[in-house]
Amino acid sequence: MTDSGEEDDGGRVVSQPLPRRGRWRPGLDPPALVALLLGVGGVGYRLLLTLSTVPPSNSDEATFGLAALHIAAGQERPVFLYGQHYMGVLESYLAAPLLALFGPSWPVLRLPLLALYALFLWLIYRLTRRIGSPWFATLVVGLLALGSQRVVRDQLTVVGGRPEGKVAVLLMLLVVVGLARGTLRHRRLAVGLFGLLAGVAVWSDWLILPYVGAAALALLWAVRRDLLGWAGALLVAGFILGVTPMLAYYLTAGPGTDPLSVLGEVNTDDGPGPALTQRFSGAVLEGVPLATGLCPIDGCGRWPQSFGLLYPALLMIATVVAIIAYRRATGRAARVAPVVHLALVVGAALTLLSYARSPLAATDPLANARYLALLQLSLPAVLWPLWQAAVAALRGTAGVLTRLAGTLAAALLATLVATASLVTVLFVATGTVAPRADERAARNLADTLRASGPYEVYGSYWTCNRLIFNTDEAVACGVLDDGLVPGQNRYPVYWTRVAAASRPGYVVETGSPQEQRLRQLLGERADASLIADLDEYRIYHPETPLRPGR
Repeated sequence: MTDSGEEDDGGRVVSQPLPRRGRWRPGLDPPALVALLLGVGGVGYRLLLTLSTVPPSNSDEATFGLAALHIAAGQERPVFLYGQHYMGVLESYLAAPLLALFGPSWPVLRLPLLALYALFLWLIYRLTRRIGSPWFATLVVGLLALGSQRVVRDQLTVVGGRPEGKVAVLLMLLVVVGLARGTLRHRRLAVGLFGLLAGVAVWSDWLILPYVGAAALALLWAVRRDLLGWAGALLVAGFILGVTPMLAYYLTAGPGTDPLSVLGEVNTDDGPGPALTQRFSGAVLEGVPLATGLCPIDGCGRWPQSFGLLYPALLMIATVVAIIAYRRATGRAARVAPVVHLALVVGAALTLLSYARSPLAATDPLANARYLALLQLSLPAVLWPLWQAAVAALRGTAGVLTRLAGTLAAALLATLVATASLVTVLFVATGTVAPRADERAARNLADTLRASGPYEVYGSYWTCNRLIFNTDEAVACGVLDDGLVPGQNRYPVYWTRVAAASRPGYVVETGSPQEQRLRQLLGERADASLIADLDEYRIYHPETPLRPGR
């Protein structure tokens, strides 16, 4: 995609000079070169984390990995994550060819996500430069190149939906900009691509719906007349193609798996939940700063919480600024930038409101801030008014009050950069030791069982699928809860294999309620049944089989 013009740091549209023939010159201007260096640093930082398996793996991620192994072997073609009817497994399909070549490995499983992150940085730079200004786009890339533990966990762990969804939305909005400015040659195909991206994003993760809907409204504004012809037909065809796996599943999987039933099941609350004020407080004071990389994983201080409280106000300010810019601009090409800003604001507002409706926003905001990871998409819209005010104050072209507001805006931007940098440094310095130790313990457990058995064991949810992936399915594990009652077994084949074993073992965390219950059931046989004590795990292998729930 090419543009006939861009906005400078003051928001004015300026034409770009045509390149001259003759001696070769670098194709990147200073803002693009700095953004490239920052982006390479962000990707390199995440590559080192990926090679070290930081953040640590878990059984949710292992389930995606097991699906990828089955895809690579031609064993299955899953549509959704095992045990669910709504989370697509596109990430498993992306990893399958690599796992087929190199075998099960956490770094190999995560490499496609690293590529998606690099693509995300490039796309958001392109979009921000087109709807903002060059140096502002560089600032956005710099902020996104940093990464707290919460942020990199969302970006690097294979848990579905968000990395590919963000890339899809950015591509969709770039299509809108190109169509409005007339820089795309094949307009109908571009509209069809928009539909395909929307369909794939919806199949992958329903959390992306607010952004997909907002982007669709922007497309309707940009090419509403074209949609009455072939472009509209290609849009619908592309969307249907993108969601075909999901539609095929819902049409053939039987009762209770239709979208409305699944959505009702996901949103079901057990009894009266926390008050709306508590949910909104958890979403804003903890969720927003965690998702934007301003807090360590264990909680937020007063300043990050203040930014979270300020976030809804920034959304409203961005809305007002975009509306004013829209009314002042003339022509579709000039108005597309504020339209895209509005789309990003709407996506962020709906995502935040949707999360605030969930009881998890109040009861466990630290663990569930991942549901706000999509807010990164709206960074160009949220910070644009601050950038404009800061630039105006720096140039001294505004009045006293405006210069004061611009100085405060510049201070806020600088504080955001400093805070995100500090949290990233703290994570690198102190937050990577425990994840590496946890990963070593899980690998030691897998190596021990793979070498000497038992090869069929029972364990907790957070042990089982991770263990199965680490052993390349040489060990099967059936999930039990703390009372040794059958738990959430996402892939029933493993449970069946363990249940059929003549003498299954038990893998429990040392001192856990599960181990206490197991020792209670074994009685005097408990010590004799303990065959290995490995880090935080213990392996029991009773001579007389002990069956769960019996």
